[in-house]
Amino acid sequence: MFGTNLLDRRSKPERIADQAWQQLVSAVSSAGDSVRDTARSARRGGSGLTDGAGDLVGSAADEARRRASLAFDALAGRRPALPWTLLIAAALAGAAIGWAAGTAARAAGSRDRAADDIEFVDVDRPNSPVGLDG
Repeated sequence: MFGTNLLDRRSKPERIADQAWQQLVSAVSSAGDSVRDTARSARRGGSGLTDGAGDLVGSAADEARRRASLAFDALAGRRPALPWTLLIAAALAGAAIGWAAGTAARAAGSRDRAADDIEFVDVDRPNSPVGLDG
């Protein structure tokens, strides 16, 4: 009796999210059961196909659970977590590309300067006809 009063006081979106979650759980479990039954019957029929079917059932059930969890989070209004692994990998790839571009630019710049190195020598000429000395 006490628990039912608490459940009745939840907001409408919370009740809808709870109902949707219950439907997802039942759909996933019934789909998993039917797939397992199919895999068992296939295992009896041909042993060569069962290994692949068993792996397929496991991966399909995992994917269904993952999607159900994401759907429940969306119904509850929670945002998905940031993909930190992807963000860190992108930052490291960007840093590596930037380092390579900087190294290539420095190498190209040092080659151009070596070709253009010209020394100018200031010669002091005594008794210059122009009269610039002195």
